[in-house]
Amino acid sequence: MARNDLKGKVVLIAGGAKNLGGLLSRSLAGKGAKVAIHYNSAATRADAEKTLADISSTGGEAFLYQADLTKVDNIKKLFEATKEKWGQVDIAINTVGKVLKKPFSDTTEAEYDSMFDINSKVAYFFIQEAGRQLNDNGKICTIVTSLLAAYTGLYSTYAGGKAPVEHYTRAASKELGSRGISVTAVAPGPMDTPFFYGQETADAVAYHTSASALGGLTNIRDIAPLVEFLVTDGWWITGQTIFANGGYTTR
Repeated sequence: MARNDLKGKVVLIAGGAKNLGGLLSRSLAGKGAKVAIHYNSAATRADAEKTLADISSTGGEAFLYQADLTKVDNIKKLFEATKEKWGQVDIAINTVGKVLKKPFSDTTEAEYDSMFDINSKVAYFFIQEAGRQLNDNGKICTIVTSLLAAYTGLYSTYAGGKAPVEHYTRAASKELGSRGISVTAVAPGPMDTPFFYGQETADAVAYHTSASALGGLTNIRDIAPLVEFLVTDGWWITGQTIFANGGYTTR
């Protein structure tokens, strides 16, 4: 059986309702996986239900689970609910994130705490629980940001909150490798989604659009196949953060 055959596999996607997460949910379901679609709150419910309806209309299998994953117990419950429904989890993908563009000197303690809870704490305990719950030969992938390779201000809590995920990825890959579990992170450039535009002025959008060597913002359709590769045929890549940004940053 080819490694990219997802029939019979169970995929759990944190933030799987919309944007990149929604595309991954629909695409992986379309390739035969059963998909647990996590979403954060009532504000995202309509997107989650639309993604579920799209999957169901093509004969795919999925279910929705709402939870605030900054509460570690909710991460455990998300994995437990998935195993209760389908008996296993084979692939765990975390797309959860939050952007704050603000001068270092103006950032409040509350903003710092929120950014690190969402971008770092969730990632740590998601990987931890995935390591506990995944079948042997499972796959874990986290979405980070290409700002990890940027020399810039204003994104201290966003890039700073995502930066530890690189080491979480390395450490977990080392500890879980004996079970055949690969652990990776993908660092897109600024993506052409509402997640990006909420923080940026028109001038900033123009700059980010022009900054990549290949031209334009990152399209989620250029990132989803990379994530899918890493959790299927690309399983031999582990402990790595893959920058996928059209030449926006590099190192």
